[in-house]
Amino acid sequence: MSFFKKIFSKEKKETLDKGLEKSKESFFGKLTKAVAGKSKVDDDVLDNLEEILVASDVGVATTLKIITRIEARVAKDKYVGTDELNKILREEIAGLLSETNLGNETEFTIPNNHKPHVIMVVGVNGVGKTTTIGKLASQFKKQGLKVVLGAADTFRAAAIDQLQVWADRTDVPIIRQEMGSDPASVAFDTLKSAVTQNADVVIIDTAGRLHNKVNLMNELTKIKRVMQKVVDNSPHDVLLVLDGSTGQNAFEQAKQFTLATEVTSLAVTKLDGTAKGGVVIGISDQFKIPVKYIGVGEGIDDLQVFNKHEFVDSFFK
Repeated sequence: MSFFKKIFSKEKKETLDKGLEKSKESFFGKLTKAVAGKSKVDDDVLDNLEEILVASDVGVATTLKIITRIEARVAKDKYVGTDELNKILREEIAGLLSETNLGNETEFTIPNNHKPHVIMVVGVNGVGKTTTIGKLASQFKKQGLKVVLGAADTFRAAAIDQLQVWADRTDVPIIRQEMGSDPASVAFDTLKSAVTQNADVVIIDTAGRLHNKVNLMNELTKIKRVMQKVVDNSPHDVLLVLDGSTGQNAFEQAKQFTLATEVTSLAVTKLDGTAKGGVVIGISDQFKIPVKYIGVGEGIDDLQVFNKHEFVDSFFK
């Protein structure tokens, strides 16, 4: 099918395949049991499939859409053998994701109609926020872009130190202040420095405390307001980082953060260590916010742009 033309390089594809291995093994192990002894896709098989998709953290709403599509296919074709279920699932999930014009990227890119391009990164502590920032900085630098980091998560000394480690590792400048400093002040200084250095990309880390949403909202609003004094319309991208291994909790975090601030893109991390990779399918479908990046390994190059065609192809390989 045209959904599955080759897009990624062999090396990138192998990394993606390996990163989704646990999710695939778990999903297809359950699917094999669900169709054992059955020759055709009937109501029992569909009921079992529904349970498997929900258990794989695809989410209830997205699961129901997929089941409805497969029911329509079964009704149209009259007889669908269980041996065809894998192929049909792959096609219908790809079809569902193709209804949005998102998830088509193949490379790390930024818009070229403004400079610097400012990315504000949000997310709770422990989801891989700092690591994602470091890996993003590395990828942008490989594209020949000049990157500046801002350590505006000033509530944890560890967050500032971690970002410093990534700045040193990727050899990009970082703007930081002491722990407890005003995050908006750090963001302001970072943008001032980036403009002076004629930087292409600025990535600002922020604190991830969800227990008090009002404070978080106020803080992020203040950071945005201060940044706009230096660079018009910044931040140009508010990137929410979610831990894919938390499954449904990632959905909940996405809901909470989208209420606290205007999120414009998502990164889903830690997919290589979990059987919950289906969460990316659900998040892509449910939130009208593009999943831009996925983390499929610990290496510096194991952050990939999310391409829905390659993702579905790897998941159902």
